[in-house]
Amino acid sequence: MKQITLFLVLVSLICNPSFGGDHWPQFRGPGGRGHASATKLPVAWSESQNVVWKTAIHGMAWSSPVIWGDQIWMSTATEDGFELSAVCVDRESGEIIHDLQVFEVEQPREIHVTNSYASPTPAIEAGRVYIHFGSYGTVCLDTQTAERIWERRDLPCHHWRGPGSSPIIFREMLIVHYDGYDYQYVVALNKETGETIWKTDRDVDYGTDNGDIMKAYSTPVIIGNEGAEQLLSPTSKAGIAYDPYSGKELWRVRYEGFSATAQPFVGHGMAYFDTGFSKAELYAVRLGGSSDVTDSHVEWVAKKSVPSKPSPLLVDDLIYMVHDSGVATCLDAMTGATVWQERFGGKYSASPLYAAGRIYFFSEQGVTHVVAHGRKYKQLSENQLDDGFMSSPAVAGNALFLRTRSHLYRIESD
Repeated sequence: MKQITLFLVLVSLICNPSFGGDHWPQFRGPGGRGHASATKLPVAWSESQNVVWKTAIHGMAWSSPVIWGDQIWMSTATEDGFELSAVCVDRESGEIIHDLQVFEVEQPREIHVTNSYASPTPAIEAGRVYIHFGSYGTVCLDTQTAERIWERRDLPCHHWRGPGSSPIIFREMLIVHYDGYDYQYVVALNKETGETIWKTDRDVDYGTDNGDIMKAYSTPVIIGNEGAEQLLSPTSKAGIAYDPYSGKELWRVRYEGFSATAQPFVGHGMAYFDTGFSKAELYAVRLGGSSDVTDSHVEWVAKKSVPSKPSPLLVDDLIYMVHDSGVATCLDAMTGATVWQERFGGKYSASPLYAAGRIYFFSEQGVTHVVAHGRKYKQLSENQLDDGFMSSPAVAGNALFLRTRSHLYRIESD
C-alpha cells in the first residue's frame, strides 16, 4: 500500500505542472524537469531572425540563467577564477541592471577545460537569489537592491576539476551537493540565514582511495509532495534518495560510473539515474524500495549513447538524450529500448528542453536542432547563433533565453 501511495503522489506531481510561465527558478526550470509551459516558443531563429535583444555578458561561465518576473540572474567569473560575480539583466530590454563582484578567490584551483569557475546555476525566488560557486562560496542577494543578505565560505570541498553542482530550493532550505576529491556530502542551509540545518556525509564504497573517482557534479531533484518527498541525489558510484527534511538515507542504487553530472528524473513509478563518466549508463529504478535496491528494483539499464554531461529529458513515455559527441537518442521509458537515433554532429554540454510538442537540442557550436516529440524522428529546424552553448536554456512567457559563451539572447517570434 505504501508503494502504491507513493507512486500516486509522484504521478500527481509530475502530471500537474503547477507553475507560472514567468518564472524559471533553477537549473532546468520548475522541478528540474527541463519542461516549459510556453505554447508559442519560436522554432526558427538566427542572428538576424527572432532576436529581440542580445546582451554581452563578461567573463567565462557556464551557469544557466534563472528568471523571476522581469529579472534574469546568472553568475560569471574571470577566466582565471580570481573574481566571481553576479549579473542581473532586465527581461524586457536586455539591459544589465546589477553587476557586482561577490567574491575574490586568493588561490583558484585548476579546472577542466570543459568547465568554468561559475558553472553552478543560481536558484531564485521572490525577493532573493542564491548564487553558488561550489566551495568558493554561496551568497544570498536581495533581488531588488543586490545587497548581500548572507554568505557561506566555510563549506570545504576540493572539486578537483572545478564546481558544477547547482543548488535547489526546498521549503525553508537551500540544498547543495559537495562531491569532491577530499570531501563528499550533501548540506541543507536555512535559506533565510544561511545556517546549516543538516549535513549528511556520503557513505559510499568507492572501491578506491583515488579522490578523482569520488567526485561528482550533479544537481539533486525533489520528488513527491506533502511529507512524502524524497531527495534524489546522484554521486560517484551510487544514486541515493534522502529524506529532505533530515538528510537521512532512504535507499540507494549502486553503479560503476563516477563524476555523475546529469540531473535525475522520475516517471512511471521509476527514478532514472545517469551514471556519468567514463562510460555513462542510464538506470531505471522502481520506486518503493528501501536500503540497497540494486539487486531488487533495477528495471533496466541503457548502455549505448548515454550522455555524460547533458541531462536526459522525459516526455510522456519517451526519454530524449544527446550524447556529448552529438548523437541524439529516443528511448522507451518503460523498457529502455531504442525508439530512434540520429547523429547531429558537434559537441554537447547543455541539457535539452521540451515545450509544446518540441524538443530543443543546443550544441557547443551554437547550433540548435528542434525535433518533434514522438516515436518517429522528425527535425523541424536547425538554427545557428554566432557562439556556442555550454549553458542550458531558460524560458519565460513565450521567449527562449539562451546563454552562449559570450552573450545572453532573448529569442521570440513576432
